[in-house]
Amino acid sequence: MKKLFILFTIGFLVSCSSNLKKKSHVELRAICQINPANGSSVYGEAKFVQINSKVTINVEVKGLSYGLHAIHIHELGDCSSFDAKSAGGHWNPNNEKHGEWGSESHHKGDIANLFADSSGYSILKFETDLWCLGCKDESYNILGKSIIIHQGLDDFHSQPSGNAGKRIGCGIISSVL
Repeated sequence: MKKLFILFTIGFLVSCSSNLKKKSHVELRAICQINPANGSSVYGEAKFVQINSKVTINVEVKGLSYGLHAIHIHELGDCSSFDAKSAGGHWNPNNEKHGEWGSESHHKGDIANLFADSSGYSILKFETDLWCLGCKDESYNILGKSIIIHQGLDDFHSQPSGNAGKRIGCGIISSVL
């Protein structure tokens, strides 16, 4: 009986140990400081957290006009030009048509529209398994890309970019150690 109890206890501990290993997760972080473009007063940040295969973005922006403003990931991590066109077009590694996230066709950089209140403040939280932070697969990796905020809303139909108007905020997504 004592041997049976010991074997049971060892089996239980091994089972618990392997379950703990399965539940452990890898957490990666990135940040994007959003700065004004085209003479705007837009500023803020986007924080990214990846746990296993899910990436969550939390965006907080100030200095917007009241209403809706498109926010996208663009293909180049370059905000050096006054108009932020140095960031290139929407990040679209699968060559899809522009559209609303979750629709049959959309760019991986098509995020959503931000809603700015009367004080110009906006927040957005978004989660996906179609991005990663620093992985080797460039069709998922968003590090080194840029976040662009547009003057107007994304209509989710006009090609190639949703007719969202000029770029008023730009930041580069970089890893945090």
